[in-house]
Amino acid sequence: MTSQEQLLQELERKRALTPEWRDAVASVDRAHFIPDTFEGHNRAENPGHWQEAVYSDAPLVTQVNDGNPVTGGEFTLSTSSSSMPSIMLEMLDLLEVESGQRVLEIGTGTGYNAAWLAHRLGDANVTTVEFDAAVLATAVDNLKRAGYHPTAVLGNGRYGHPEGAPYHRIICTCTMRQVPRPWLEQCPDGRILTPWGSSYFASSFATLDVKGGKAQGRFSGDPAFMWDRTQRAGAGHVRDFYRGEKGRKSTTDIEPRNVIQDDPAFFIALSVTDAWYRWCEADDASGEATLWLFADDGSSWATVEYAPGQDTYEVEQHGPRTLWDEVRTAFLRWHALGTPQRARFGLTVDIDGQRVWLDNPRNTVS
Repeated sequence: MTSQEQLLQELERKRALTPEWRDAVASVDRAHFIPDTFEGHNRAENPGHWQEAVYSDAPLVTQVNDGNPVTGGEFTLSTSSSSMPSIMLEMLDLLEVESGQRVLEIGTGTGYNAAWLAHRLGDANVTTVEFDAAVLATAVDNLKRAGYHPTAVLGNGRYGHPEGAPYHRIICTCTMRQVPRPWLEQCPDGRILTPWGSSYFASSFATLDVKGGKAQGRFSGDPAFMWDRTQRAGAGHVRDFYRGEKGRKSTTDIEPRNVIQDDPAFFIALSVTDAWYRWCEADDASGEATLWLFADDGSSWATVEYAPGQDTYEVEQHGPRTLWDEVRTAFLRWHALGTPQRARFGLTVDIDGQRVWLDNPRNTVS
């Protein structure tokens, strides 16, 4: 049994592999799209270990810090990868692509997803846009080695690729804060699929059908994709943003773990769009933890101290914004709405911008 067959069996075991995509997955060798050295794996030194990682149903980081050298102790940001194959298939299932359709992919990455599309639809029906010149050059080489030649374009994916329009489908492989208008114009009667969110919570797919200049659909999934490079969320070590300043102290009766669970975090992220959190557990087995909140621009931070068995928690806030108060307000609003699950929300994008709604498009919440 080859390793490619092992990947197929793993995807079938997880019920991730649909009949429509089985031939593409079986025919496109993932090894063509993975560098010889990545994440501590070295093909020359330990080919078996490298191969085991390549043919696993796991995401593989192929670039960090935009390709810049990493110094000791510096925060390492993943900036390009080969996505988890089962998540790729989940996206393609949501896309509902059909033979003969033209697809625009935003974010080429390694080229693996573009190869699947080209295998099923043909090179002429696939266009892929990549922001990073080095990533694109490697992807094109990968695609050629695998025998595929879709149209590969260097550019800002927010603008799509009008020269190849119209498209029947647009699939984006990076997280977006907004669905750009050019996508609606270039896919006027089709479907758009993208990871979507804001700095606080970005683990949703938005699947939107486009008609008459309007895109509308629902949220689903649990993706973890890298950001659109022009609108990244904040990230880093706590020490990069906190330097011992003293903040304004208060207390809260809201358990801090509650505001980072998926459904409330999704709703909080609709208004707290430019702040992110980090949950830091104590290393003494006490069960205590600190919820850190940071503004994207580094101007403000807040902490909420958690300890098991308590019903009041210490809060400290520093900077021009009171980040915990913003999170608390949004959390209480979510409760006032009846704690709706994320699946009840939808998104509309049109000439007036984008709006998130609850249950029906007339009930706008953001």
